[in-house]
Amino acid sequence: MPLHVPEAPAPALRTVLTALGSPTAVKEARTPSLRKAQGPTTPDLPLPVHVLDRIAPAGASATRLSGWRFLIRCGDRAVAAAETRLTPDGWAFSHFFEGPYVASTERALRQAESVQQPYQARLLSVPELYMLTLWLHGDRTADGATGRLAPTDILIPLAPAPPGIAAHRPHRVADLLPVLTHRLAPAPLLSA
Repeated sequence: MPLHVPEAPAPALRTVLTALGSPTAVKEARTPSLRKAQGPTTPDLPLPVHVLDRIAPAGASATRLSGWRFLIRCGDRAVAAAETRLTPDGWAFSHFFEGPYVASTERALRQAESVQQPYQARLLSVPELYMLTLWLHGDRTADGATGRLAPTDILIPLAPAPPGIAAHRPHRVADLLPVLTHRLAPAPLLSA
């Protein structure tokens, strides 16, 4: 299997397991699918979530780790996701959620399984565009919590993607970053 899912920090996983075992946390999660789940729920496919901080012209754009996301499975399907975040005291459970990114992440991971080159799976968030992508990092042995986008890495935008960017269409970083740079550039001032 060419796709490598990095191992989440044990304390991050423990916080998710604790939240799943807490009737209060699940009840207040506001995720109907999780509350209605029949049978045991388990965290699966931990992915480090990176935020794009700045786009560098040479393609080595800076990212920072914002947390770990786990798909929550009940039976053979993901019914929700759980996110953890790093605090000064260590890893903490952040929240449960559901919505289109859960199914879209599963779909992108299945899509990535067919790629011949080995990659490490991560998520990349571009908050200014309300965009989330599956980031296929070329160094599958790298620490999932660190790293920069390499020009040959692959980004698969998740649905819903911003207008003009096709969801589930793989792009090399070198090809997609110029589009994102253009989108993130401030609009020119109009003169009267």
